[in-house]
Amino acid sequence: MTVNSGSPGWYLRRLSRMGPREVGGRAGDAVRRRRWRSARPDGPSVTGARFTALLPAGTIGAVPSDAAKRLVAEADRLMAGHAEYFGVDRDDLADPDWWYDPKTGRRAPWGYAFDVPYRNEDAVGDIKQIWELSRHQYLTVLAAAYAVTGNERYAERVAEHLRSWWAGNAPLRGVHWTSGIELGIRLLSWVWIRRLLDGWPGAAALFEDNPVALRQIWHHQRWLAAFPSRGSSANNHVVAEAAGQFAAACAFGWFPSSARWRADSLRSLEVQLRNNTFDSGLNRELATEYHGLVLELGLAAVAEADAAGVPVPASIRQVLLRMTDALAAVVDNRLRPPRQGDADDGHGLVVDGEGTDRWASLLATGDAVFGRLAWWPAVTGTDVRTPLLAALIRPYAENGTAPDVSRPESRPAHFADAGMTILRGPGEIWCRCDGGPHGFLSIAAHAHADALSVEVRHDGVDVLADPGTYCYHGQPEWRQYFRSTLGHNTLQLDGDDQSVSGGPFLWTRHARSRVLAVDTSGTSPTSDTSDGGTVRWCAEHDGYQRSVHRRRVELTAASQELRVVDEVRGPRRAVRLAFHLGPAIAADLVGNRAQLTWIRDGEDRSAALDLPGQLSWRAHRGESDPPLGWYSPGFGRKEPTTTLVGTGFADGAAGFTTVLRFRG
Repeated sequence: MTVNSGSPGWYLRRLSRMGPREVGGRAGDAVRRRRWRSARPDGPSVTGARFTALLPAGTIGAVPSDAAKRLVAEADRLMAGHAEYFGVDRDDLADPDWWYDPKTGRRAPWGYAFDVPYRNEDAVGDIKQIWELSRHQYLTVLAAAYAVTGNERYAERVAEHLRSWWAGNAPLRGVHWTSGIELGIRLLSWVWIRRLLDGWPGAAALFEDNPVALRQIWHHQRWLAAFPSRGSSANNHVVAEAAGQFAAACAFGWFPSSARWRADSLRSLEVQLRNNTFDSGLNRELATEYHGLVLELGLAAVAEADAAGVPVPASIRQVLLRMTDALAAVVDNRLRPPRQGDADDGHGLVVDGEGTDRWASLLATGDAVFGRLAWWPAVTGTDVRTPLLAALIRPYAENGTAPDVSRPESRPAHFADAGMTILRGPGEIWCRCDGGPHGFLSIAAHAHADALSVEVRHDGVDVLADPGTYCYHGQPEWRQYFRSTLGHNTLQLDGDDQSVSGGPFLWTRHARSRVLAVDTSGTSPTSDTSDGGTVRWCAEHDGYQRSVHRRRVELTAASQELRVVDEVRGPRRAVRLAFHLGPAIAADLVGNRAQLTWIRDGEDRSAALDLPGQLSWRAHRGESDPPLGWYSPGFGRKEPTTTLVGTGFADGAAGFTTVLRFRG
C-alpha cells in the first residue's frame, strides 16, 4: 500500500507547518539539487593521507571477556550471512544486495538520488529495511571482532563489503543518497571501522590510499554540508548529520574543506544538541529511543574531538551530562526507560553483540565519562563500547567545566519542562505519567496522541503498557493505530484523537497539556508523609474541542494501590477508556473487574484491576480490522496482547475511577 506522504495534499499540509526561513532554505535546496544533477565532481586529489585517530594502547585489553564473547558470537553469525532487522530474518549478508528489501521483495530503482520516491513502498520497498544495512553498523561489529581477536577473516569481510558498497552506490545515485541521517551515521561507522581495523595490514589500502574511498568520504561530507535538515525537520536527524560530519572531518581531515566542515558541523552540533534537549536533560521529541540515539551520537562526536585534539564547547559536554543524569533518573529497577513516542531501534554506534543492554551501556559510559551520582541505579552488565569511548573521551572533571553544572542531589521524579513524572512504589512499582508537550517543533514528527497516558510496570514487567510504534512507512492503518489516542492508556472522546494527524510524520494540531499538581515526596525512602507514602500527579489537556480531559493518579505505598481518576469537563460526549496490558499479562475480565496474572523470575505475580462501573468493558486481543490489542516489542515486530476498552458517555457526572491493586 502506498504511503500517503508525498501526495499533493500532504505537501500542502507539510508546507503549512514551515516558517518563511525554512521555506526559503528548502527552495534553495531544490535549486541546488537540480544543479547537482549534472555537476558531480570527482573531489580533490589527496596524497599522503594518514589515519591518526587511533585507540590508545591497551584499550582492547580492557574489554570485558563476556562482552567480547557476545561480540564474537554476533560477528560469526554475520559472517555466516545471518541477521535480523526489524522482524525480518536475513540470510543473504555474505553477499548483500544493497538495494533489496527482503520484506516486500522489491528492489529500489536506480537513478538520480533526489528523483527516487523513497517514501513510496510500492515503488521502492520498505525503505527502513533497505537503509539499515547500509548504515554499516554490522561492519563496525565485524571490525570490532577483528580488533578483539586479531582474526583477519573479519577484516577481509569488512573490506569486501565496503568495496562492494562503494562500487554499487556511486555519489548521488540511488536510494542511499536521499537522507542525511543515513549519510551521517554511515560516516561515523566508517570512522570506527578504520579505527578498529588499524592493526590489519590492508587498512590503509582500504581507506586513505584508496581513491574510491576518498571520493565517497568527500561526497558524503559535501552532501551533508549542502543539505542539512531544516526548521521543522531539525530533530534527531540534524544531530546525526552534524555528528557524522564532525567525526569524519576530525578523523578523515584530508581535504581542503575539512577544517571548514569540522568548524561548521561542531557549531551545528552545539546548537542542535541544545535545541533538542530540555533543561531537565530529557529529549524534546519525547520519544525515548531518540533520547538514546542523540546521546550516543553526542558521545561519539566528543570522542572524535578528544582523539583529534579539537576543543569542544563546554555546553556540549554539559548537555550530554544532563541527558545521562536524566536517563539514570527515569529508568525502572531493571534499567528500562519509558516507552514513549516513536521508536525505530536506531543506534548511533554499534560495536556490541546481541544481548548487550543499550541503556545499561549508556549509563556505564556515563559513569566512566561523567561519574555516577549516589542515587544512580547500579549497572552490573558489561559492554564493548564503553571502554572504547572512555579511552578516547577525556573524563569530565579534566575539562574544567564541572563547576558550571549543578547535578541533582537526589533522584528526580518530576521533569516539569518535559511534563514527565515518574511515580515509584514498593515492590518495584514504576509509573510514568504524561503531561508534557505533544511533541517537538511544528510537525512533532515522532509524537503520539498520548496526552495524560500512564505506563505502569511491576519489577520491570509491563502491566499497563505503552504499545510502542511497530512501523513508519507502507502500512498507514498500523502507523495510525500505534500512535493514536486509542492506542495508549488514556481517554478518547467521540472516536477522535487528541491531536490531528496530517500524515505519518506530521501533526497539524497539537493537544496542549499542563500539569496541575505533583507530589513525589513519598518516593523518598526517608519520607514521613502523613498519608502512608502516597505520591500524586494531576494534569489536563485541551485536545478535544469544547471539552477538557483531566486525570489524577495516586500511588499509595501501604496498599500497593494505583488509583486513576478521569474527568471530562464539557458537553455530553461518547467515551472510550483504554488500558493496554503488557504481553506477559494474562487477564480474566468479569464485568468491570480484571484479574491479572504473570510470571517473573519463575514466581507467580498478580494484581486486580477495578475498572469504572459506568462504562461497558470488553477485552480485545490481536484484532486487525480495525487494529486493537497489539504490542510492539521493537520496530517491525508486533504481538497480540490484551487491551481492555470501556465505552459509555461522559456527561459532567462523577469521574471515572480505575484502581490497580498489586498483591504482596
